[in-house]
Amino acid sequence: MSAAELDRAVTLLVRQVGHWQQPRWSAPAEGGNVSRADLVHKLVQEIANLAADTAGEPRRDVPRLPSDLALPDQLRVVAADLALADPPEPVLADAAAAVTRTRSAL
Repeated sequence: MSAAELDRAVTLLVRQVGHWQQPRWSAPAEGGNVSRADLVHKLVQEIANLAADTAGEPRRDVPRLPSDLALPDQLRVVAADLALADPPEPVLADAAAAVTRTRSAL
């Protein structure tokens, strides 16, 4: 697993949701009782935690911005942070798998 493969997974998810307006973000995720926005924010937090762990920094809460339309950008930022931290391949694989699972649930 490489950073390029993680980037590809993130790009696919962003392409899927980047044009959504608020009603689509507020809709329930497939097979769950949380909104699509909540599910993507959870993914953003998970990737941010992996980046912090890899960089040896403390974990920080990723803020939930007033508009869910910012979630794709937040995902891109935390994925870039993870790639810059130069994680081992298993961490990249875990991150890419989380992105793929989230994409499937949307």
